[in-house]
Amino acid sequence: MTLAQQIITIALCVFGTMITRFLPFLIFSDNKPTPKYVQYLGQALPDAIFGMLVIYCLKNVSVLSGSHGIPELIAVAVTILLHLWKKQMLLSIAGGTVCYMLLVQLVF
Repeated sequence: MTLAQQIITIALCVFGTMITRFLPFLIFSDNKPTPKYVQYLGQALPDAIFGMLVIYCLKNVSVLSGSHGIPELIAVAVTILLHLWKKQMLLSIAGGTVCYMLLVQLVF
């Protein structure tokens, strides 16, 4: 890419990011209540995205070969237990990821 193309690409990325950040504040002002469907999406989408993340992470696990999905199963269990114990999503995700990486690198 030429320098001009790089500058245009970066400018478009910045513009796209700024639009997605500022547009909701322009559309939904403080003077009007937030529409019910936007409130519903705010409640439903985090769980849906987390479910898709779980499916995406486990889609290629083969229980018939290799480690038979044991490290994945242990890491999912650690993630669930951490979340039930501390109720902090970032801690749960990080703990499950670290557990999986340690199992794959050191045990399996």
